[in-house]
Amino acid sequence: MHLKIQARRFFFDWRLRECNYGVLNGQPATIVHGERKKYLDAPYPNGESWCQAVARMNRFLGDLELLQTHSRILIIGHVATRWACEHYLNGVALEELVKAEFVWREGWEYLMERERTREKIV
Repeated sequence: MHLKIQARRFFFDWRLRECNYGVLNGQPATIVHGERKKYLDAPYPNGESWCQAVARMNRFLGDLELLQTHSRILIIGHVATRWACEHYLNGVALEELVKAEFVWREGWEYLMERERTREKIV
């Protein structure tokens, strides 16, 4: 996938960061993600749960809806960012996402439908 970007403005948002793994921050992915099902609802020690991280990203999607209309937007994020898009924009259950193996690819495209998004944003 090759992107031709004509950036008119950049918007940096703290909510696009990865899940806060607490005491596991900086550890190898095999350790951090090895028991991620355990942290779906319960937070990582001194961190946040996947549900909290995805909810944080959902608030970003709500604000994004207010900022942009009928535009193509490039979002750069981490696992929590992709899971939030899959969950809130495509209706994929977090329980399914947390069980699935990650398969890298060059990018994902999501369509943000105003009516559907408005119903799902909390």
